[in-house]
Amino acid sequence: MLTTGQTNLPPVASTDIQLTELAPGTRARVVSVAAADASTPVELGRRLAELGFLPGEAVRIVAKGLMARAPIAVRIGTGTFALRLFEAACIRVCPEQPQPA
Repeated sequence: MLTTGQTNLPPVASTDIQLTELAPGTRARVVSVAAADASTPVELGRRLAELGFLPGEAVRIVAKGLMARAPIAVRIGTGTFALRLFEAACIRVCPEQPQPA
């Protein structure tokens, strides 16, 4: 029996992070797509949305380049895309908790 305020649900991450901060292989959900700073082109958000980076979509990092400025490979839906770091920095995600086996 549960008392008021208790649940059987596992703790959920309440903070979102930039896609660039996500560890390879970790599943996450897109929270938002917005310009990371003033130098980001306005049409970048539209381009990312056309690729499928929409709020609620599942995403994961497939691979990261070896150098600090190398692009990252991102899987969303049935597609895999190479994103430059400034593009990935525009995407905020919420990591998902691993499901028990």
